[in-house]
Amino acid sequence: MMKQIKTLLIAAILVLGANHMNAQAKVAHVDVSEIMSKMPAMIDAQKQLEKLSGTYDADYKKMVEEYQAKLKKYEAESATVTDAVNGDRSKEVQDMQKRIVDFRDNAQKELQQKESDIVKPLMEKVRASIQKVGKAKGYQYVLDGSTLLLADGPNVTADVKKDLGF
Repeated sequence: MMKQIKTLLIAAILVLGANHMNAQAKVAHVDVSEIMSKMPAMIDAQKQLEKLSGTYDADYKKMVEEYQAKLKKYEAESATVTDAVNGDRSKEVQDMQKRIVDFRDNAQKELQQKESDIVKPLMEKVRASIQKVGKAKGYQYVLDGSTLLLADGPNVTADVKKDLGF
C-alpha cells in the first residue's frame, strides 16, 4: 500500500512538473507562406518560372496546331491515297502524338525541378532567419502560422521580414 502511494505521489509530481515546464515554454508563430510570397527573390523567381512556362506553352501550342493541321490534311486525303501511304501517315501522326505528350511531360518536370532549385535556397534562408529571430527573442518554439488553428501567441512574421531585408 505504501509503495502504491509513493508511486502515485511521484507520478503526480512528474505531471505537475511537466505542466509547469510547458507553461514556461515561450512559443511564437510565423507565417512562412506570407514571407515567401512577398520575398523579392521569390517574386523574381515566380516571374522567371512564368516566363519559362509561357515559352513551353507556346511551343506546346505550336506542336498541337501542327498536329491538328496534319491530321486534318491526312483525313481529307485518305480516300485518294494508297493504303501504304495511309499507314505511313498514321504512324507519323502517332509519333507526333507521342512527341507532344513527351514534350508536355518533360516541360512539367523541368518546371517543377526549376521551381524546386529556386525555392529550396530561399526556404533555407527563411528558416535560418526564423531561427535567428526566435533565438534573439527567447522563443523555444516558433510554429508556422499558416497551419495553426489557434495563434494566440506573438507573431514574428514582421521581425523575420525585417531580418531578411524587406
